[in-house]
Amino acid sequence: MTTFADLTSRLRVPVLASPMFIISTPDLVIAQCTAGIIGSFPALNARPQSALRDWLKLITVAREEHDRQHPETPSAPFAVNLIVHRSNNRLEEDLATIAEFEVPIVITSLGARTDINDAVHAYGGIVLHDVIDNRFARKAVEKGADGLIAVAAGAGGHAGTQSPFALIREIREWFAGPVLLSGAIAHGDSILAALAAGADLAYVGSAFIATEEANADPAYKEMIVGSGASDIVYSNLFTGVHGNYLRGSIEAAGLDPDNLAESDPSAMSFATTDTDAKAWRDIWGAGQGIGPIDAVLPTHAVVERLAAEFEAARERICRL
Repeated sequence: MTTFADLTSRLRVPVLASPMFIISTPDLVIAQCTAGIIGSFPALNARPQSALRDWLKLITVAREEHDRQHPETPSAPFAVNLIVHRSNNRLEEDLATIAEFEVPIVITSLGARTDINDAVHAYGGIVLHDVIDNRFARKAVEKGADGLIAVAAGAGGHAGTQSPFALIREIREWFAGPVLLSGAIAHGDSILAALAAGADLAYVGSAFIATEEANADPAYKEMIVGSGASDIVYSNLFTGVHGNYLRGSIEAAGLDPDNLAESDPSAMSFATTDTDAKAWRDIWGAGQGIGPIDAVLPTHAVVERLAAEFEAARERICRL
């Protein structure tokens, strides 16, 4: 069985690019992997469900071609995100397709299930489960997750409220397996800080919205470039689960970001239908770490920036 260490041993920079609804498509994933970081996408982005097989074939072939042409810098592995919540009526089909292609890393969200973990383990894959607190972390590991993604305060999309230092330290008190840290990470300094805090990789999303390969409205990309931490609004109105969104997109939808209603959590909706997806097309998610993003760039340029910042941060710390 391939280990987490095997999958991450040759990364350009210790980063897994988080799966972003609508935004992450094969173009972005391929660009991330060939730039030297783990790319990912939500299975639900491939619509209809039959398109998931096409996407996985496209990513697999592109990575293989890159590796043939660039044996000295082989591509990084990729991951697919499964929404385990009961509203996802195509979960079993997506899991079967993922198993067919033996996707190396599966990210599970909004529910942990032993049978899903077992199915991924059966072909040699690794399961990472995202959590917002230590209680959910323990449940995920008890049900067979190989690693955890600690989604701390400031992360884009569905995010927790705990400090990254508090969350990862509580997890590391009992768990020695792979841990990724998410929350306002869009600079090489922050990647190093995540590792220093106890993470194995940083989980980076919003920095890749403002890239040429991202499947995002050009206005969305420009809003990322022009916004900072104070422009992020935390609300559960749009899906029933609290998440971070760009103030400008909420205002553009005719809503007052300072006076948003509370949604009923029992009516959770995670964009499993076209109607659900409309909220994500109109209300744009982003994390608090978008301040350093000052231009729309090719993905490889973003990875190069992160790598240079990360190395500079390491050198600075070594001099202390």
